[in-house]
Amino acid sequence: MAESLLLRLPREAEQPATWLVVDARGAATGPPQSGPLNLAAPRAAGRRVLALVPGTDVLLAEPELPVRAGAKLQQLIPYALEEHLAEDIDALHFAIAKRAPDATRARVAVVARTLLQEWLGQLRSAGIEPDALYAESDLLPQNPGQAVALLEADAVFVRPPGGAVTTLPAAALDQALEIARAGTESGARGLILYTGAAEWQQHAPEVEAQRPHFDGIKIQLLTGGPLGLFAQQLPEGHAINLLQGEYAPTHAKAVGWQAWRVAALLLLALIVLHVAGKATQLQLLKSREHQVEASMREVFRSALPGEAAPANPRQRMQERLARARGAGSGLLPALQALAEARDASPGTAVQSLSFHNGSLELTLTAPDASSIDRLGQALRSRGWQADLTGGNNTAGGYQGRIAIHGGAS
Repeated sequence: MAESLLLRLPREAEQPATWLVVDARGAATGPPQSGPLNLAAPRAAGRRVLALVPGTDVLLAEPELPVRAGAKLQQLIPYALEEHLAEDIDALHFAIAKRAPDATRARVAVVARTLLQEWLGQLRSAGIEPDALYAESDLLPQNPGQAVALLEADAVFVRPPGGAVTTLPAAALDQALEIARAGTESGARGLILYTGAAEWQQHAPEVEAQRPHFDGIKIQLLTGGPLGLFAQQLPEGHAINLLQGEYAPTHAKAVGWQAWRVAALLLLALIVLHVAGKATQLQLLKSREHQVEASMREVFRSALPGEAAPANPRQRMQERLARARGAGSGLLPALQALAEARDASPGTAVQSLSFHNGSLELTLTAPDASSIDRLGQALRSRGWQADLTGGNNTAGGYQGRIAIHGGAS
């Protein structure tokens, strides 16, 4: 699978850049790294470079437009947004997402040309030529039934269900949560909040105070920062690439068919030879498969005498073996996994627990929020799903609530 380098530019010049190598599914192939941009340049070799720019500097909007805008869409967008913009539209760059032919709205990203040129200059001076430039806020996950928010040390991003992302300073968290629950008759809906352990400890009281206004709040701690979360949204292809029009990439990666024709013909010949060899191998494997099936029927009759041999003896024996082992998850396996996982989080104690419909609900006390997070990571590494459902600071440390379910067989 083709790999990409996901590179996040800092909001302030004195801050380091962060980067992560991901595969075509958006999964990280290694841990995130940080430092000056020139240290990321060697990681760009042979990979697509997807750069993330500060969401605080990019306006994401969905103006209403004529259905048959067609080729005039690029000319109509600036005037549709003009009254919402403080700068002259000639000083701004407008990037447009693809839309359905009958859509009345278009997703647009707006950025100052000077800023866009500054970002490209920073990358190129470090020897990096980007294939795409996205606003980091545009890679916030979408959820049709719940609001989604990302809280960092200096900013908070919030996306209501089906709405555009709003970026605010972290100090305006209360206003961000009001935006998250706006747009419904009752004003109540679920919220998924992504944040770091330090940010959660600082802002937990504010979030907990808003819990009555939501149908539920689910906290997801990001121990390695939000870069991995952003990477997971790349395969969806919803984010708007700012490199459009005059800023579209023109570097050497964009080669035509003629330059590759000889290589393509050689590849086709290799494929033909490969298929011919595989056809011969397939015939041999089919002959051996018949022999194996006959042997399996003999083993089935020996292992289960008196039972008629089914069409698929392997499956029948696996089912019998699973029943004999008592496959499945329950209270005892969950408690055993919890006992083993506590070694990764010293000082964590169980205050109360309940088990219902295959889910073990726990209230834990720990020295701090990161201890609860390490416990959850240890459970997930053992094949269990562990979700932090809430928590708050106490006089003796930190109290958290966690749900454990879905243990592997």
